[in-house]
Amino acid sequence: MNRGQGPHRAPTVRRVSEPFVPVRRAPAPQQALLGSQAVPAPIADEQRRDVAALGPLAPFAAPGVTDLVLDSRGALWADAGRGLAVVDAWVPLPPPEARRLAVALIATGGRHLDDATPFADVRLPGGVRAHAVLPPVSTGGALLSVRLARPRPWRLPDLVDAGMLDDATADRLREAVRRRRNVLITGAAGSGKTSLLAALLAEAPPAERIVTIEDVAELAIDHPHVVGLEARQANADGAGGVDLPRLVREALRMRPDRLVLGECRGAEIAELLAALNTGHDGGAGTVHCASLDGLGARLEALGALAGLPPEALRRQAAAAIHLVVQLGRRDGHRVVEHVGALRLDPARGLEVSAS
Repeated sequence: MNRGQGPHRAPTVRRVSEPFVPVRRAPAPQQALLGSQAVPAPIADEQRRDVAALGPLAPFAAPGVTDLVLDSRGALWADAGRGLAVVDAWVPLPPPEARRLAVALIATGGRHLDDATPFADVRLPGGVRAHAVLPPVSTGGALLSVRLARPRPWRLPDLVDAGMLDDATADRLREAVRRRRNVLITGAAGSGKTSLLAALLAEAPPAERIVTIEDVAELAIDHPHVVGLEARQANADGAGGVDLPRLVREALRMRPDRLVLGECRGAEIAELLAALNTGHDGGAGTVHCASLDGLGARLEALGALAGLPPEALRRQAAAAIHLVVQLGRRDGHRVVEHVGALRLDPARGLEVSAS
């Protein structure tokens, strides 16, 4: 069901009995349990994570856990692939302590969080991405959303083993990379867009130079020549900020073989489409979009932020994007739902057809 459709239902709370050890103890050497999934010990080297920057959250960042979120009551939730579940071993934080934890995590990533800037998104050591919101923007206490990177970058065979796609689809996407097709990956939040993008880029020839542009660096690509650009938050005086459209323009001067925009969420879509339409083939990016039916409208809305009329956006997108991959979630599992080509229908605008 698309967001906003159907009656509103409160989320089902699944409580997990002792999924981890308490915060102030070292992790148990035998097993860390979350639901019915167990993480065997000892942990293999490829499963180890550098999560020291998470402070008191670190003991809960077990292998298999992709997200940790702190709610407005100071309770901790974890997602190990089957949806969020309450972590009973965590002692809920009072509002002042939750605020201090949020401010400290954001500061570790080099950004500031205070009453003047009540929300921030940062990259922490170990490939951890953290987002925080303070009251009064948060209607309760401080909120934290932590996305944990996989210890080893994704490759297409890994995603096949995980059930995201089959061998035939993997071969098709691998061939698209080889032929330097421009790929747009779409899907709702948490559907695996970044993971698939990283796996696809790992298939690029090793001699090619990949330049990534992200609001907060999250892409981990198993490739010998990747350079990354990351947006910068303005300082307290409102100066020094560097946005994504500027970074796309700078990336074009860096001799990229493949230009990659981690997530198109605003006016940078115009810069990306312009680059892909002027000979920078082999590029890729992601867009939040819950269904392919809404992709055209979503791209037009992003183009409007850059001052592009709908007709101009449609023509540029149809010419620049060769392949669209739509991701979704089924029974908690991330899956490729559709692979097709973006085309311009004179009557209905942008559509994704089977190809």
